[in-house]
Amino acid sequence: MGAGNHSPSSAKTSPRGSGVGGGGEQYSPSTKSPRAGAGGGGGGEHYSASSKSPRAGLGGVSSLLPSGGVSSLLPSGAVATLLESRWTLSGAITVFLFLAVTLTVTTSSSSLSPVSATFFSFLPAGRADLVQPPQVQQQPQAPATPPPPPPGAGVPRLAYLISGSKGDLDRLWRTLHALYHPRNLYVVHLDREAPVGERLELAARVANSTVFRRVGNVEVIRRANMVTYRGPTMVANTLHACAVLLRRSRDWDWFINLSASDYPLMSQDDVLHVFSTLPRNVNFVEHTSRLGWKEGQRGQPLIVDPGLYASKKQDIFYASGRRELPTAFRLYTGSAWVALTRDFAEYVVWGWDNLPRTMLMYYANFVSSPEGYFQTVLCNAPRFVPTVANHDLHHIQWDVPPRQHPHALTLGDMDRMVRSDAPFARKFARDDPVLDAIDAQLLGGRGGNGTAAGMFVRGGWCGESGDCEGAAGAEDWVLRPGPGAERLRRLMDRIVRSEAFANRQCK
Repeated sequence: MGAGNHSPSSAKTSPRGSGVGGGGEQYSPSTKSPRAGAGGGGGGEHYSASSKSPRAGLGGVSSLLPSGGVSSLLPSGAVATLLESRWTLSGAITVFLFLAVTLTVTTSSSSLSPVSATFFSFLPAGRADLVQPPQVQQQPQAPATPPPPPPGAGVPRLAYLISGSKGDLDRLWRTLHALYHPRNLYVVHLDREAPVGERLELAARVANSTVFRRVGNVEVIRRANMVTYRGPTMVANTLHACAVLLRRSRDWDWFINLSASDYPLMSQDDVLHVFSTLPRNVNFVEHTSRLGWKEGQRGQPLIVDPGLYASKKQDIFYASGRRELPTAFRLYTGSAWVALTRDFAEYVVWGWDNLPRTMLMYYANFVSSPEGYFQTVLCNAPRFVPTVANHDLHHIQWDVPPRQHPHALTLGDMDRMVRSDAPFARKFARDDPVLDAIDAQLLGGRGGNGTAAGMFVRGGWCGESGDCEGAAGAEDWVLRPGPGAERLRRLMDRIVRSEAFANRQCK
């Protein structure tokens, strides 16, 4: 095997293997590495700078065939026979495929089998168009049935504020039990004038009550507020209770403010039953724009409420000077006792519109601001004007001429209370016998003869046995309305489901 002769400039280039023969390969400086061929001769290949690597072959097989090609090697008749056999075979295959397709389409009913579907996919495009698979008609699907609503979805929830002052512990406790229902929420408050011992006793009673502890829907405001009856601190206390309830839960529909001197005239089953038939956007606010004597005695004087800054309760006092009636908004007045929707409660508490905040600052110097704040805000907010029912849900009897406080109700007023169809009444003196009469005659026999304290009004939530103390309150949507429901329905027919509803809004 001959050795390759390398020049100095090609020393880095290593020759690759040689052919079968014994010849060597000679490289010039510009020569690229050759690729070994399969030549059979013994001679070598010489590469110049311009030569390219040859590709070895079999030495030109086509040169071995005659000039006429393969057909020149066969007899002339054999070529014709071969071509005719090829077309005959192709025709036979086509006929077979057509019969298979026809059989498949005929035997298929409403849809193609997987085999036939696969078969169609292999047909040529032109022939596959001739055989269309049968159209599968989609059956219309029935709309999905929505899940049933949870039990009691149509029964509303009420949120109560029950507030009192010095000496009101026992009657607040009695009013709370007369109003209690596990479906509702309750905030109870004794103001700062009440001794610390009374406020702690109220918190202890709530914590130790089996039902209140089990259901967990009674909250005590432990950091008491100073409340002046005719001052803005009463409005602030009401807004505070709304904020506490909204923080606790948004799953309630109406907020109702009461005092310890109020008392229900029907059961909560009656109230919830009738309220479940009402639109959830109705606000019960007694109001009028006819100020009359209040224009000069309440709208123009300027007062200061010491409850805003003093630790000891004092009455409001008047400042020097008077102010004109506002021109940026219209004043309204009415009852301090309201039933507000959660939507409106959120509006006045959160104040995303500046109107509630502006009104709160204006009424800080207004005499008896609780009788005008909610009325003026509601009637100056166009969104809420169509929602107001001109009633406070109370039976209240005023002396003639009216005084600062209403007439205290007694047994002699029992008939008028019932005929009012109102769910609440005020004002009651402490432990007046009329409260026992209401328990016995209007609240399903609850208590009687002064034994009502601490007893619940029996309702559907107490179960078949009527044992409210032992009831878990899980089925709080079960209602057993009584005669009070019929009275309240008549009231709603007059103030909500009649022309008076729209005709008496913000007039």
